[in-house]
Amino acid sequence: MAKKLYIGGLSYSTTEDELRDAFSQVGAVESASIVIDRMTGRSRGFGFVEMSSDDEAQAAIEMWNGKELGGRTLTVNEARPMEARAPRREGGGGGFNRDRGGARSGGFGGQRRNSW
Repeated sequence: MAKKLYIGGLSYSTTEDELRDAFSQVGAVESASIVIDRMTGRSRGFGFVEMSSDDEAQAAIEMWNGKELGGRTLTVNEARPMEARAPRREGGGGGFNRDRGGARSGGFGGQRRNSW
């Protein structure tokens, strides 16, 4: 059974191929992925590697946790399931404001209208 590992502390320039190559020194890598920021398209500095067995995953943790890759010290441990998050609030600034008669307000100011 494959075991998924969390890899933290990655250099922003590390590629998925480099990550796969580094962890394949320990055993068979099923998959390697780096988490990319949606807004910037840049690496967020962490990713996941899925090893083909529990023994290989443990060997990868022992080999890479605290070691350097691409000039950065890695944190490697067993990935945990993503925890449920609270639902996001609607709006986020500039949304519908009932206190002002339904007019949009908020944001970064803007042009003020004259009330003649």
